[in-house]
Amino acid sequence: MKLPEVIIRLPDWARSLMDDAPRIFPDMEERMAFVVELSRQNILHGTGGPFGAAVFDDCGRLITPGVNTVTSSNCSILHAEIMAIALAQQTLGRYDLSGGGKFCFALFASTEPCAMCFGAIPWSGIRVLVCGARSADAEAIGFDEGPKPAGWTEALNQRGIDVKQDVMRDAAAAVLKEYAMTGGRIYNPELLI
Repeated sequence: MKLPEVIIRLPDWARSLMDDAPRIFPDMEERMAFVVELSRQNILHGTGGPFGAAVFDDCGRLITPGVNTVTSSNCSILHAEIMAIALAQQTLGRYDLSGGGKFCFALFASTEPCAMCFGAIPWSGIRVLVCGARSADAEAIGFDEGPKPAGWTEALNQRGIDVKQDVMRDAAAAVLKEYAMTGGRIYNPELLI
């Protein structure tokens, strides 16, 4: 029996958007604006949930974007952050993006990480996490973000990962609300008790 493969691949529209994007995003707001636009375009193209992410180097050079493709790929792990990290690792040819501490890469996420994405960040080599909307904003439209520790930002700080929250929060949260208002699928797992 041949097993199916999980292929981490950006939708065609996202690859085109990356080709048209500037190579360098000079400041934090421009990087977050790009990520928020990824989340909005993901809704418009119907390729997944209202989440976008991207990995940038310390000069603001875009390494790879990521968008949530959970529903279009039928794969619960293909969150925007996971896609951005995995594609960056493949692009750079190393599982530790920091190269043993030599490099500083930032993950920009349109919404704070869920429990799964939070768990992946320390092993990825990401040194900076920048978040737009809060988990509470995603939960307000019905998403289950999973059990993260109460002091999750401090836990990442203790591992040498700087966390910045609320960067363009209103714009990022507006995309979540747009998704809910247009009937976007809230794809929480069924809870069997």
